[in-house]
Amino acid sequence: MPMDLQSCANVNSPKSENTYKKWLVSETMRRQCLLLVICGWVFFTLLFVLRLKEYDAKPPTLDNTVTTYIKKLKLQDESLLTDNQPTESPLNEVDSHWDTVHNERRSHLENVCKNTSLRNLAHTSLTKFVLDRIFVCDKYKILFCQTPKVGNTQWKKVLIVLNGEFKSIEDIPEALVHNHEKNGLYRLSSYSAPDVKKRLNAYFKFLIVRDPFERLISAFKDKFLKNPRFEPWYKYKIAPAIIQKYRRNRTETKGLQFDDFIRYLGDPNHKWLDVKIGESIIHWATYVELCAPCEIKYDVIGHHETLEKDAPYIIKRAGINNLVSYPQIPPGITAYNRTKIEQYFAGINKRDIKRLASRFQGDFKLFDYAEPDFLLN
Repeated sequence: MPMDLQSCANVNSPKSENTYKKWLVSETMRRQCLLLVICGWVFFTLLFVLRLKEYDAKPPTLDNTVTTYIKKLKLQDESLLTDNQPTESPLNEVDSHWDTVHNERRSHLENVCKNTSLRNLAHTSLTKFVLDRIFVCDKYKILFCQTPKVGNTQWKKVLIVLNGEFKSIEDIPEALVHNHEKNGLYRLSSYSAPDVKKRLNAYFKFLIVRDPFERLISAFKDKFLKNPRFEPWYKYKIAPAIIQKYRRNRTETKGLQFDDFIRYLGDPNHKWLDVKIGESIIHWATYVELCAPCEIKYDVIGHHETLEKDAPYIIKRAGINNLVSYPQIPPGITAYNRTKIEQYFAGINKRDIKRLASRFQGDFKLFDYAEPDFLLN
């Protein structure tokens, strides 16, 4: 058989036909895959171009979770930077007209001190007893005269922080504040006479006062009813001595009553009992006896009734407002409570009330408190 006829015969054979079909299928699949690759490349190229344009037109944004986390870190950094600064609060805001208020208080005090008719009630000598009441902060040149039952504990804490023993008022153990051997607070009586005079002339000086009768009620409750600091000598030494001398109803067997206390305080000769007890008791001594306000020229006279405004004013005047803040004052605790005074004095003999008012007349006059005539009507 000729050659060309043989080839045609091979091609047309069943075996050759199957090989051709397989090749054709394979070639078709290869071209389809190539087409898919080209289409995919074109798609991703277009997508990349579109995203690039979007990036150029608008900066990329972080999702909410990342944004919140960054803000939190920023706040933490800011808190670290201001960690040693006192937190501002309404209590630390100084009333703009408070200079006028305190100028009027000092002017009133000076005028009463000049009143010769009140000489015996308004003046006292600068004895060791007075100098013992005045706490000293040499580092910031501050003198504070202690007048118990008007929030003195908190002022002691302020001075302790200023002395550098504690970083904040909250860190101070409560028992330490009243431990005068360990709290680091020096008294003016511990200095020599020239040093006392120098400090009285150059240092910032302040004291806090309160309605005299309300202060006496607070002292009676604190020392004879509640006694929170556990000072048993008030119950077992002082109260029996007062009862023995001043109780009228000898059939009464209860502990010290308020009328016993008032008769003791109103007695013009009460000091003999003070000596018998051991010393003048500062919790019901007059402001005159404690701080000698006519002999010492105080820069600021704070009132317990306006302590929310007086405290930040004193701290600012003393130049320590960037170092310490006065502790928060519970609402209503400083407000004058005439109803409470009327209730406590309801059963008290008017003669005893008059004698008590006479003893504390200097305090009423010097610090411009209205005398309690309503108790006598």
